[in-house]
Amino acid sequence: MCMYSAVSEGANLGAPADWHRHHYFTRALGGVGAVIVEATGVTPEGRISSHCLSLHDDALIPAFASLADVIHQGGAAAFIQLGHAGRKGSRPQGWLDHGPLPIGEGGWETLAPSPIPFAEGEPTPHELSEEEIWQTVEAFAQAARRAVEAGFDGVQLHGAHGYLIHQFLSPASNQREDAWGGSLEGRTRFVREVTRRVRQAIGDKALLIRLSATDWTVENPADGRPGWTLEETVALTSLLAEDGMDMFCMSSGGSYPDAKIPAGPGYQVFGAQAVRASLREQGVEAPVSVCGLIQAPEQGEQILATGQADVVEVARGLLTDPMLPQLWRSRLRCEPELPGQYVRGLKRL
Repeated sequence: MCMYSAVSEGANLGAPADWHRHHYFTRALGGVGAVIVEATGVTPEGRISSHCLSLHDDALIPAFASLADVIHQGGAAAFIQLGHAGRKGSRPQGWLDHGPLPIGEGGWETLAPSPIPFAEGEPTPHELSEEEIWQTVEAFAQAARRAVEAGFDGVQLHGAHGYLIHQFLSPASNQREDAWGGSLEGRTRFVREVTRRVRQAIGDKALLIRLSATDWTVENPADGRPGWTLEETVALTSLLAEDGMDMFCMSSGGSYPDAKIPAGPGYQVFGAQAVRASLREQGVEAPVSVCGLIQAPEQGEQILATGQADVVEVARGLLTDPMLPQLWRSRLRCEPELPGQYVRGLKRL
């Protein structure tokens, strides 16, 4: 989850700060299997906010190497989420966000597949040209290369929540009439080109992607607006597996600010279950993870035991309790994995 605490100006724009190193080290020490570092822009204008991470230049590699190193010191695998915010960029820090930052006041011109604002009253994004699309594909590849050189064990592409990859996928934001829009083949072309190029750039390192299973329009017949669907997600994951994707993380939503999303415990599990079943039917063993209001260890264990997903991702609970995995281990009658200095503090249930 975004910390909105990166260097926001100067030569080190986008670099992680001490906050990131302390934050991610303690979560790794708390017992997670892997840490996926927050959304990191592949270009400066690809950042979600003026204070988000960015890995757009080789000069930033040492700063990110220190981040990967402390995660490994904490005992977890280190991944980083690479993305481009597209039309949902140029925001202030999350707790101050009441709309995009104006150009000249820390903001920048946003980019998108089509000149359609995300919300009413927001600036119209610049429609990417063919040349700019290919430049962005290459930006993903170079950022992924830098991440691997910095010592990360792999990268996760952010293809969900209405950011640029998702903007190309969804007819809510992609109304192009060229080879990058229209049909499912056209709308999925961008993410497939990014996947292929990133795979070339990182060799055999792990490649993951987060996807929104649905825009929640088809599920609400009264909505009537176009949107990305679960059926399309299932089709896309098969294609991405062919392109070299190793793992899929299923989330949902993000194309519409007012979509009716039935948020509740495990409300996104259905997406992971559908994708996992489809891949297994095709003989593809790529693991599928799930996130979204998984708030208890018994809930997560049931998802795994019943084969609805292979991995559970937790975010919000770890914001205020870095030792949450150790508490969950205890509740599931598992031995804790804590440094000797901390074992006395874990409540036995």
